[in-house]
Amino acid sequence: MSNYIVKPDLAVTFAGIKSPNPFWLASAPPTNTGEQIMRAFDAGWGGAVWKTMGAQVTNTSSRYSSINWNGQRMMGFSNIELISDRPLDINLRELAEVKKRYPKQALIASLMVESTREAWHTVVQQAEDAGADGLELNFGCPHGMSERGMGSAVGQVPEYTEMITAWVKEKATTPVIVKLTPNISDIRVIAQAAKRGGADALAAINTINSITGIDLDTFIPQPNVDGRSTHGGYSGPAVKPIALNMVQQVMSDPESMLPISGIGGVATWKDAAEYILLGSGTVQVCTAVMHYGYRIVEDMIDGLQNWMCEKGFQSIEDFRGLSLPKVTEWKDLNLNYKVVAHIDEAKCIGCGLCYTACWDGAHQCIHVDRVSGPIDGPVELHLKPSEIEAASRNTITVTPIPKLDAASVTTPSYATPLARIPRVDETECVGCNLCSLVCPVDDCITMVEVKTHLPSETWEERTAECLTGKSC
Repeated sequence: MSNYIVKPDLAVTFAGIKSPNPFWLASAPPTNTGEQIMRAFDAGWGGAVWKTMGAQVTNTSSRYSSINWNGQRMMGFSNIELISDRPLDINLRELAEVKKRYPKQALIASLMVESTREAWHTVVQQAEDAGADGLELNFGCPHGMSERGMGSAVGQVPEYTEMITAWVKEKATTPVIVKLTPNISDIRVIAQAAKRGGADALAAINTINSITGIDLDTFIPQPNVDGRSTHGGYSGPAVKPIALNMVQQVMSDPESMLPISGIGGVATWKDAAEYILLGSGTVQVCTAVMHYGYRIVEDMIDGLQNWMCEKGFQSIEDFRGLSLPKVTEWKDLNLNYKVVAHIDEAKCIGCGLCYTACWDGAHQCIHVDRVSGPIDGPVELHLKPSEIEAASRNTITVTPIPKLDAASVTTPSYATPLARIPRVDETECVGCNLCSLVCPVDDCITMVEVKTHLPSETWEERTAECLTGKSC
């Protein structure tokens, strides 16, 4: 029997654009020049969205700031950089050269010009003449360009989004992708407008309006530009939950659903898999590449293929969107499902974080009142961890090694006194998960399902029974 295993195929066709894998570089500094993009393609990226081209701009010095959190550098990253400050003709000449040398990779031109039909027709023609496989309309840039009536100034107004998308479609012969801004109350409104305008696909999300911090000595917000600052676009791992939610909202709405390229905090193959499970056809990466470089794509490719092998998926389409049906409205959740916290005494280090969190931030059902030996009161009795270990050892026949056995018997690997190991009152536990979230030890606190022996019942079903006169 052969041990050869065929690796899953990562190739995708996104809105008609072929790509050897779903990993694309987002329109940003890592795609500022042709030389950079060619190095990225050599590293393994399947596609790249060229840093937005359009009217000539001048960028500031400085332009980046970040949030560090618990040892993680650049947990959140903010920039006040504008679109490409290189001449349009140079960008287009380099784009043509990259496409000539790398015909199999997806090369997308990100565009932003003044809001006139003529300006958009001209830049579309120029980008397609250079060989772009598709066009991404930057309706999301939240700073600088929006003050000039472009970027998110377009993406926040449904009528503008629809109108300009329609102008582009009048001229374009390649797929048109509209990049959505998250700086709006309901991203589906703009997605619907783009779809009405004729967009072939969407990209979400662009960066989020932000001020990352203020220097407490100078009182100047970051980044400091000669004593002043401005709001920037926030990206990185911190924004992924927000972006995932917005991708799900778009892909669950029939009036806005289109092929979508997921953006926001993608740094690993796991992040990419999550976006694809919510319907993304490709993912775009920026901040992680600015932090760690182009070669992170090697781990992303290997990791995603290995996971697909484990799950039995042979293509991206095999699992794209599988999580969408599992996201529903709150009123449709089963109110009779119950989990409770379980503390693994062998792993507990007795830090007390779960106890504090439960008493001050949750439902006061974790207690520190265990004792050993005979007692008279409402507390639980348990064997000490050292007693459990000793009993287990007595069931195993081994060749005695005096030095090692003596050490292991007298010094257990988990020496937390029983009195410091909290217990859970399962009758009062509501299964909120907080204790397991704050616990610093992996798998020490797990949430275990408890059978209620009640039929599934949603809030909508329960209130409907109330309206019919049944008890509720």
